[in-house]
Amino acid sequence: MLRRLPRGSARSPLPPPAARSAVTAVPLAHAEMGVRGTRPPLVLLHGLFGSHGNFQTVAKALVRRVGGQVLTMDARNHGSSPHSPLMTYEAMSVDVQHLLAHLGIHKCILVGHSMGGKTAMVLALQRPDLVERLISVDIGPTSTALISEFPAYISAMKSVNIPAGLSRSTARQLADSQLSSTVQDPQLRQFLLTNLVAVEGRYIWRVNLDAISHHFADIMSFPVFHKPYPGPVLFLGGSNSPYISSKDYPEIQRLFPKADVQFIEGAGHIVHQDKFEDFITAVLNFLPPP
Repeated sequence: MLRRLPRGSARSPLPPPAARSAVTAVPLAHAEMGVRGTRPPLVLLHGLFGSHGNFQTVAKALVRRVGGQVLTMDARNHGSSPHSPLMTYEAMSVDVQHLLAHLGIHKCILVGHSMGGKTAMVLALQRPDLVERLISVDIGPTSTALISEFPAYISAMKSVNIPAGLSRSTARQLADSQLSSTVQDPQLRQFLLTNLVAVEGRYIWRVNLDAISHHFADIMSFPVFHKPYPGPVLFLGGSNSPYISSKDYPEIQRLFPKADVQFIEGAGHIVHQDKFEDFITAVLNFLPPP
């Protein structure tokens, strides 16, 4: 069951003001699996235009194979979480910190894909005391703007026009057709279409396209940090993806001196979907003993 954190509620104190800066956290919709054990809970963070559901199969597999607790959540402006005009990694990090405080989690293991990977890295750099270790899935602490076609996809999504009253399947078919000239990959179109939802008989995008578009440069870049994160880090890329390359290694080493970089053969950007078993094995091998 997906839960939304009530505004202002907390089981334990919020992150210190210095960590929160001037950013106001939004209450993230989230799901909890398993039972908290001796190992810190695993926190799974999805990528741009995704939702907590992107990691549901991974979460179930991890709970089944190693036990413990696994959390999935919707980032701000995604899924069932609230919309906000602010869409920076500092803000997304504060959201996760707020949720961890609410749940009484004082130490966690972060696994983040793409945008979620950058959020995980920022959280670890801001609050290393909260992060036992982290896995960044197919993303490094550098700019990725040059290899992204998402601005064109956002424009195409904004231009989709779906008449009210259509069935869900008909609406999706119509939206798919309207997106096809810009978003030529059918698999990617189906991923984007998971964000098309019916509200009072009309179809809208549940992602906040305006905020994402306005902060797109922030999402594609990475904030400046000077103090490294001292814990173990795994950068887990897909061998067929350009998102982690040798040009990223100096910055990875500077910010994450205990980092290991691995590539899963035959996987593209969505590593956990392309090579599920190999991904699960890599995660399990990186986890601390129970």
